[in-house]
This record gives sequence, structure tokens and C-alpha cells, in this order.
Amino acid sequence: MPRILDGATIAAAIKQEVGEEVKLLAGRGVRPGLAAVLVGSVPASQIYVRNKVKICGEVGIYSDLITRPETATTAELLDLVASLNARDEIDGILVQLPLPKQVDVKAVLDAILPAKDVDGLHPLNAGLLQAGRPGLAPCTPAGIIEILLRSGIAIAGQHAVVVGRSDLVGKPAAMLLLHQNATVTICHSKTQNLGEITRQADILVAAIGRPGFITAEMVKPGATLIDVGINRIDTRAEFDRFFAGNAKREATFAKRGSTLVGDIDPKAFEVAGAYTPVPGGVGLLTTAMLMSNTVRAAKMRREISA
Repeated sequence: MPRILDGATIAAAIKQEVGEEVKLLAGRGVRPGLAAVLVGSVPASQIYVRNKVKICGEVGIYSDLITRPETATTAELLDLVASLNARDEIDGILVQLPLPKQVDVKAVLDAILPAKDVDGLHPLNAGLLQAGRPGLAPCTPAGIIEILLRSGIAIAGQHAVVVGRSDLVGKPAAMLLLHQNATVTICHSKTQNLGEITRQADILVAAIGRPGFITAEMVKPGATLIDVGINRIDTRAEFDRFFAGNAKREATFAKRGSTLVGDIDPKAFEVAGAYTPVPGGVGLLTTAMLMSNTVRAAKMRREISA
């Protein structure tokens, strides 16, 4: 039987550690602070941001939720970011994506001070990551490494294949795996003979944003599968493709009219040695690592080493 890598348990452990660090910082008169910027009224974004604010409260981090209308301009958001950069009680700035189409996303993200860039997307932080120097790494890739390390999955000397090359997940995940001494291959939509490459992976990270894209035939028996994808399916045909005969999923689908599937076909988990489920896997680590990054930013800004 393949081993399920429980994201909930690992995320809970990280949040407990963050809470303990927050208490220690309080003894030094420091309370880490996170500003979350929500633009527009995308339901999924609203849920994500409010959940992050809720968890801030649970671990003792100060949070400030700032909303702007769908009509917000690039200039207005740049002014907002500048004001947050100047606030000393704010250690981390999170701008929830996606932003409305009229906004220059890169300009807004690049305006965040690197020291407060808890999403790890500023070019300076990307460069620090590439160089293996201290900085703020993107939350989801950092969470992937935590899952592997805390689950006792060997990384050094293993062949890790990352399917996806986004700045948010694919590229930084590959770099973090490389820093853990894995041999890393990055694949993407233009990769030829993809299955031949993924079948060589001891650790396979799927972050391509296509439901069930990685099939059982593309997986090396016994491999560790890290599924970053979160795809909502709402048709019977899609449901039957991935979950036919799964009574638990059937009940969820009947109740909600939809369910979630990752970038890896669930049938591929049957040949794996270990895997992260969707939901209940990598996604939970993203928020936990956001909390960890906020505390890290607070300490780095104040040159606190312990």
C-alpha cells in the first residue's frame, strides 16, 4: 500500500512551531505582522485570504486585511504597496492573485520590498534562492520540501522531476530540490517524450495545472508523488474518469456538484511508494509556510538570529 503524506499533520506541526516563535518574539517586544491585499470579489480569493487571516490569529501574528474594488488601477495598488512598505508593524505583504486584468501584476509584485515579500516572488528573492543565500522562498515549494523532510523521504541523490516551470512553483521547487542535493529535471508543455522522463523520477512533482495529467503509465513504481494541482471538476464525465466507484467522492460530488482532483490521476497513486492527496496535501502547507515566512521576515528585518 502506498503511504499517504498527510499535509494536515505536517501543517499543524509547522503552525505550532510558528506560534512558539511568535511567543518568543513577544518577549522581545516584537509581534510579526502580515498585510493581505484582496482586490475584487473572486470567491476563491476571498476564501483563501480570510483563511490566511484566520490562521494569523491562531498563531499570534498581527494581520491587516485590506480590500480594494475590482476597478482598482495599477497606480492605486502601487500607492497601497508603498504605504505598506513604510509601515514598521508590517513584516509581510501578500497581494492575493489573480489581480484584475487592467492591473500590471509584475509592477505591483516588484514594488513590494524584498524584505517583506513573503510570497518570495520579487526578483531579488528569486536571485537569492538561485544562489542558495538566505531569503524568502515561495510558500508552496518551501512546503514541498517540508513534506519530504518531515516524512523522512530521501532527497539527496534522488532523481526529482518537476513538471511545470512557473515562477511561483515549478522553478523554485526545482531549485530547492537541487539545494537538497537531488538531481533535478524540469519538464513543461513543450517537453518531448514526457512519460519517458517522468518514469525515471524517484520524486515526481506535478505542478502543471491540468487535471489528472500525470497517469499511472508515467510513474515509476515506488516513486514519491507530490501533487501541487488543485482542479475543480463539475461534470459527470470528468468525475467518472477519475473517481468511478469511489463512494466517498461520490457523496461529495452529489452534495456539492463538484470535487477536487490534482494534476496526478488518482489511479497513479496505486503504483506510488508515497503521495500527497488532493485535498489534504500540499495546499495546506502553503498557508503554514506563509506564517513561517512572516516570522522569518520579522526576524530578518530586525536582525534577530534566534
